[in-house]
Amino acid sequence: MRRTSHLNAFVAIVGVGLFGCSAGLDKPESTGETTADRAADELSMIPQHPHSAVCQGGKFQCKARVRSDGITGAATAFATPAGLGAGDLASAYKLNTSATPGATIAIVDAYGYAAAESDLATYRKQYGLPPCTVASGCLKIVNQSGATTPLPKAPPTNDDWTLETALDLDMASAACPNCKLLLVQANDDTSNGLYLAQAAAVKLGATVISNSWGSPESASSPGSSFESYFDFPGVSIFVAAGDSGYDDGGQGPDYPSVSAHVIAVGGTSLAKSTSAARGWVEGAWSTSSGQGAGGSSCSTSIAKPSWQSSVVSSAACKYRAAADVAAVGDPNTGPAIYNAKNGGWVVIGGTSAAAPFVAGVFALTGHGAKNDASFVYGAPSSFYDVTSGSNGSCGTLLCNAGAGWDGPTGLGSPNGAALAGTTCVPSCSGKTCGANGCGGSCGACASGSSCSAAGQCVSNACVPSCSGKACGSDGCGGTCGTCAGGTTCNTAGACVAACTPSCAGKTCGSDGCGGTCGTCGAGTSCSAAGQCAAANTCTHALCTAGRSLKSTCDACVKKICAADAYCCSNAWDSVCVGEVASVCGEAC
Repeated sequence: MRRTSHLNAFVAIVGVGLFGCSAGLDKPESTGETTADRAADELSMIPQHPHSAVCQGGKFQCKARVRSDGITGAATAFATPAGLGAGDLASAYKLNTSATPGATIAIVDAYGYAAAESDLATYRKQYGLPPCTVASGCLKIVNQSGATTPLPKAPPTNDDWTLETALDLDMASAACPNCKLLLVQANDDTSNGLYLAQAAAVKLGATVISNSWGSPESASSPGSSFESYFDFPGVSIFVAAGDSGYDDGGQGPDYPSVSAHVIAVGGTSLAKSTSAARGWVEGAWSTSSGQGAGGSSCSTSIAKPSWQSSVVSSAACKYRAAADVAAVGDPNTGPAIYNAKNGGWVVIGGTSAAAPFVAGVFALTGHGAKNDASFVYGAPSSFYDVTSGSNGSCGTLLCNAGAGWDGPTGLGSPNGAALAGTTCVPSCSGKTCGANGCGGSCGACASGSSCSAAGQCVSNACVPSCSGKACGSDGCGGTCGTCAGGTTCNTAGACVAACTPSCAGKTCGSDGCGGTCGTCGAGTSCSAAGQCAAANTCTHALCTAGRSLKSTCDACVKKICAADAYCCSNAWDSVCVGEVASVCGEAC
């Protein structure tokens, strides 16, 4: 705290009192403390509590940290809510939560969560939010393919994604109580189901998508290889920037927060203020006793987008930098959420709290059609600039908050009132249904059909199938996945090395890249040369020209077919008839 000037004033007064009066002593001495100093004082007085990482299992880690006992890491349960409530968040970020934008917030997490609906109901009732149930259509829970059954199994004990999912649903509800919620559950946190779930969310009409998870980018697993999973024009995707400070605590840039197609969300400490005009003070969630800090990263493989080139210096980062925006993430100032499995009310934080909340704010204010963070960089006045705090020791803005853009908090936290006044341009180009990108709709599908990811109505009688496929169409307007860079999807639904198919001089057979040059009609078959010819048969004599004969017709035909495959694959022509004598030694 900045208190030196107060101490000096006290010493001066005592000295004068002992040795005599002094003119002007009755005038208060200025402390020289600025508004920023006062904010720093208030932030420094936030009580510190033990907190622990929620997910400690697979390749992809959720970015939540729960207030814990400080010994075993078990979540500390409270009889009543102890953290920030929905009303606090609306006050801090100036949200008009009575708005009805007609938007859908998709939450992508791993594993099953049987109590998701009932836990959500408890949270929303506590804060006076309208009910959101499966029966009413407000809440929908699907697997990574977008189907309501089967849903994934529960997570392992030490990898509790139910806490993460409860946090995501509750924070999205706090930001936009009248938005619909779509929970997409990936099978696990070890395979690519979390990637595939993005397409499922889009297909089911998501306005925005929140991802509170990530994994370090590396030379063997560069983020650029997975960019196609997040490229959905007209849908904003929000990603938690991490809970281990700058560069994921030295593990490497956190992906997908450094994707060029997403809006990366950092974490802040948020507290009520008696001096700030806003009524709240906010600083970067900073490192405290090794207990985590908001994340920031500089990608090692993804080019710097044009909208960052004039804001993020090359000295700080030559590639795509994160974060873009921020919101409360410090577990010491975290929100209260409800999870019956962990005892009921808990206080939780991490950038996992910030990502779904900011996604909800964008949905609430009609800014779902951004596809990337370019909108943020074009509207800096719509965000509260966060200028204090640090999440590491990189020596640049990548880990030190300051005026304008910085790594820990991006361009700042959302000002809901300002965002609500920023114009959003809806778009339904090429679409007959689904979201228009501004919280509205491009149309509804008739009974018995649903909206595909491409914004087209398809029959519900269509049963999507991805059996044996890793990419390509599911047959119902959806996708079975996308291929990484350097590979393409062949007609069999497999990702193969980039290949140029060729059907020159062929009407059937392989195109050389796993695809086909065509199929032959009934009664014909494809020859080795890629031509459709009459199917081989035994319906005419070997001394008569006609359809190709089977090698099993008789011993002579077998010999001829062994010597001249054309006779049994294309046609039994005059040459084959002549070979009755030359090969078999028989007369016709």
